[in-house]
Amino acid sequence: MPSSPRNILFIHQNFPGQFRHLAPALVERGDQVVALGILGQPAVRNWNGVRVLSYQPRRSNTAGLHPWLVDMETKLIRGEACWQAMRSLQAQGFRPDLVMAHPGWGEPLFAKQVWPGSPLAIYAEFFYQAEGADMGFDPEFAPPDAQAERCRLQMKNLNHLAHLEQASAAISPTHWQASTFPAYWRDRIEVCHDGIDTDAIRPDLQACFPLPAGQVLTRDDEVVTYVARHLEPYRGFHVFMRLLPELLRARPHAHIVIVGDDGKGYGADAGAGQSWRQRLTQEIDSQMPVGGWRRVHFISRLPRDAFTRLLQITRLHCYLTYPFVLSWSLLEAMSAGACILASDTAPVREVIQNGQQGILVDFFDRHAWLAQAVALLEQPETRQALSASARQRAVAHYDLRTVSLSRQLAWVSRHCADSHQWG
Repeated sequence: MPSSPRNILFIHQNFPGQFRHLAPALVERGDQVVALGILGQPAVRNWNGVRVLSYQPRRSNTAGLHPWLVDMETKLIRGEACWQAMRSLQAQGFRPDLVMAHPGWGEPLFAKQVWPGSPLAIYAEFFYQAEGADMGFDPEFAPPDAQAERCRLQMKNLNHLAHLEQASAAISPTHWQASTFPAYWRDRIEVCHDGIDTDAIRPDLQACFPLPAGQVLTRDDEVVTYVARHLEPYRGFHVFMRLLPELLRARPHAHIVIVGDDGKGYGADAGAGQSWRQRLTQEIDSQMPVGGWRRVHFISRLPRDAFTRLLQITRLHCYLTYPFVLSWSLLEAMSAGACILASDTAPVREVIQNGQQGILVDFFDRHAWLAQAVALLEQPETRQALSASARQRAVAHYDLRTVSLSRQLAWVSRHCADSHQWG
C-alpha cells in the first residue's frame, strides 16, 4: 500500500487499452483513479473502480488541408477535446499526482497546461522510423515516392516529440519498441510489458472450440490458427493466405481458423472497396484444393474465454508481423502452450528464440513457411518441446502478477513521489 492514496489520471482514446490491468490494480491498492477516453455513452461510468469520463471531438478535419498535416490536425482536435475534459475535472477540484497517457492519438497534448505541477508519464508504444522498421519493409506495398513518405512520417512524429518534451517518464512493452524512440530519451523509458494472465491463459487438454457452423474442434483435430486484430498486410495476412492452398493440399485433415476483422488496420488499403480478406480470397480461389474452403474458418473478434480455448486446442499457431508493435496474441498463444511458427522480425526475436520457444521463418519465404508448418504438424514431440518452452518463457518474463504488475505499480509510485516534491 502507498503511504497515502494518490490521484491517478489515465488518458487513452480507447480506455482501458494497455492499462486494463494497471488501472484496477491502482484502485485495489487504495488510489483514486480517473480515466478519460472517447467512449460514447454514458458520459460517466464506473469500470472496476475507475471513474471513466467520456469526451468527444467538437469538429472534423479541415477540408483541403495539406495531406501531411491531416494527421497532426486530427491529434490537435482530439487534444483540444481532452483538454476541455481535463479543465472540467480541474474545476471539480481534481489534481492528479500522475497523468498516465497514451500519446498516440494526441489526447494528452495539453495536460501540462491544466496541471503544470503534475508529472506526465507516457506509454511509449512506437516512434516512426524512416528505416529499420515498418516503412519500406514490404516491397509489395512500397510507396510511390519513398522520400515523400519519409517527409510524411517526419510530420507524424511531431506528435510524439511534443509529448516527449513535456513528459518526465515513459514505459514501453518491449526493448525493441523502446529502441525506436530518440536516443536522448531512451534512458527515461522503463521496459515492462503490460502483462499476460498466465494463470487464466494456460494449457488445457480438455479444451474445445465450437465453430460458428456447429462443428466442435478439440486437440484431437489438426487445427492451425492465425490471429490479428485486423486481417491486413502489417500482420502478414497476405503471406498466410497465399500459403493456404499448398498447406491444405499437404494436410488434407487440417482446419485453418483465422480470427480478425476486416478493418483497414495500420497499412495499405486493399482497394476497389474490398477488404483484404475479400481480395486475397479471390486471389487464391483457383488454387484451392477441392473442398478446401470448407476447412477454412473466418471468425471475427472473439470473447476472451473463447479466444483462450482456441489457443488451447491449436496444433500450430502462425504469427506474422512487420517490424512493428508486438501483438498481445503472440504472448497469449505462448502462455496457452501453443506451438508457434512466427516471422523472423523484430520484436518477435525478443520473445522467441528460434528453435527454443518456437520456429522463426523469413517473413516473405512462403516455401519455408510451408515446409516448417508441415514439419511441425508431423512432429508431435518437437511441438510439445517448443510449446513447453514457450509457456515457461511467458510465465518467467511476462506473467501479469509475478512480473509485470508489480513492476508497473512500483514505477507509478516512483513518479507519483516526484509530484509531491513539486507540489
